[in-house]
Order: sequence, then C-alpha cells, then structure tokens
Amino acid sequence: MLKFLIIVLMLPLSGCGSLSYYHQAISGHWDLMSRRIAIDKLISTPATDPELKRKLLLVSAARDFASHELNLSDNGSYRSYADLGREYVVWNVFATGELSLEPVPSCFILVGCLSYRGFFDPDHALAHANALKREGYEVFVAGVAAYSTLGWFDDPVLNTMLVWDDERIIEVIFHELAHQLLYAKNDSVFNESFATIVADVGVERWLQSNQASVSEHLTRYTRREQFNELLLRYRSKLDSIYKGVQTDELKRFAKSEVFRQLAADYAVLKQDWGNYTGYDSWMNSDLNNAKIASVATYHDYVLGLRTILNDVDNDLTRFYAIAKSLALLPEIQRQQCLSSSHGGSSCANEFTTNE
Repeated sequence: MLKFLIIVLMLPLSGCGSLSYYHQAISGHWDLMSRRIAIDKLISTPATDPELKRKLLLVSAARDFASHELNLSDNGSYRSYADLGREYVVWNVFATGELSLEPVPSCFILVGCLSYRGFFDPDHALAHANALKREGYEVFVAGVAAYSTLGWFDDPVLNTMLVWDDERIIEVIFHELAHQLLYAKNDSVFNESFATIVADVGVERWLQSNQASVSEHLTRYTRREQFNELLLRYRSKLDSIYKGVQTDELKRFAKSEVFRQLAADYAVLKQDWGNYTGYDSWMNSDLNNAKIASVATYHDYVLGLRTILNDVDNDLTRFYAIAKSLALLPEIQRQQCLSSSHGGSSCANEFTTNE
C-alpha cells in the first residue's frame, strides 16, 4: 500500500526517464521512512547523545506549540526522528531558459506542477541538471534539508534539519506543517510564500511565549527580507529585459550588466549589515536565471500575504480562511492579487470585506 501511494503521489504526467525517476523516489522515501524512531523513545533512552536529546525536546515542544497555538495539523508528523547519514534529504533542480525567468515545470498527478524537480540522490540530480544544460537551459541545484509529503505520511524530523540553530529548526517545522494545512495545486510560489509567512509568525509567537529575546530574530528577519527584496528587484529588471523587443545579443549584454549591478548592490547591503557574510556563498557561486527564479518561488507573494495578515490584525484563523479562498482562485487571478506590485492590498480589502 505504501509503495502504491508513493507511485501515485510522485507519478509524472509526462517526460522521459519516468521509470528511473519512480525508482529513486520510491526507494528514497522508503529508506527515509524505515529509519524513523519515535522521539519520545529517543528522549527516554539514556544512551541518546545529550545534544540530540536537547534538540528533540525542543522539537517536541515546538510540535505541540504548532498544533495548540498556530492551529496547524495535530498528527504524527515530526514526532519521530530519522538519521539519513547525509547532509541533505533531497536535491531540487531548478531550470530556466537563457533569456527567461520562467522555471521549467515538473508535473505530477496529485501535487500538480512544481517549479523544480527533487531527487533523493545527488548524482541523479546532477545528471538531470546536466541533461537540461545540454538542452540550453540554465540550472541551479539546491540541497534541501527538510522534507514533507503534505500530510500523506507522518514525516520525521531529520538529522539534516538538526544541524541548524534552535530558531531555524522551529521555523522549518512550522513551515512544513503549513504545507499540510494548505496546498494550491500548480502554484509553488503561493504554497511556499504561505508557509514562509506562517513560519515567521510562528517563530515570533514562540519566542514571545518562551520570554526569549526577539532582537536576534528581528535582525535575521530584516537581513533576509532585505536580501530577498534585492533579488526580487533585480529579478524584475531581468524580466523586463527578457520580455523586451531588443535582439538576443543586446539582451545578453543587458543581462550581464544587471548581474554586475546586483553584485555591487549586494556589497553595499553587506556594509549596512556590518559586513555580515551569511549570504556570500549563495551570491558567489553559479548566479544565473534559475537561481534567481528559485528565490521567487519561496518569496514572491510574501509581501502580499503579510499585508493580508496585518489587515486581519494577525488573526491566524481569519488569515487561514482568506488564504484557503485564495487557493481556490484561478492562478492568474491569485497572481494579480498577491504580486509584489499590488502588495496584497486589493486582495485583503476584497476578502476581509466579504468575511
């Protein structure tokens, strides 16, 4: 039954190499799920490493908080632990054209079309990326530490997640549980932006409930938002170039200038941060259209959704209800409502008025 459900969940609608993809998806998921150990059991076992035990106690408390305070799913997800013995759980491959920011989609029967394709094996991910490169696409391969089956199975906390600091661990648990609450088929940008907002609110409330200082959180949050705003601003510049009427040769020249300007503006932003280097590795390797597009997937609607949340006085119940209504809209209408240029204000007014 498990293998059947995985096949149905991951089944590509079309494309070459499907059988190979099925095999890595099924075997990767099966291996992950077979490694699960109940967190309560590990916590009560004297031989458990003290630092692992501390983090699992944190995870357990955050998991209860998510259900009781954030109204997220109360199920078996993130109540077990699995050590995969590797740095990442999956590797996502993003691809765009040389003069385009539209991600090459991967489509599946139940989850719809995603703006990337995930692999449990890095070699398979690289092979897929290289095949796309040979077809003329720009690619970005991103290692991913967290994992979600959208509530189809009881997902475990992974060793790949516990390398982070406490706040980041909590944030990712809230993010992944938000996917179980709401998922719009064929719209990766909406799904990831929604989960980002829920995780942000969740961390803020967690820190307040535990009487922890929020200053470090706010500093990190501000840096993240400023960095994403910078990338989205330059994404807009690139998009204007690619959709323009110039020749491809002129577009390529303009593209190189935009990336040069992006690097210069990032250097200025770093100075404002006191030379914080946390984004250097991302900026200094393989910067291309696919990498820029990956940021839009996770953040393009964050401003619009944040506006809606503010307009309902940070009431998560009302926010979830509006988000679920948005998920039912045609994608183009949802995009018009939540795009950065609109900021979600018209959306918020329409839905809050109709509550």
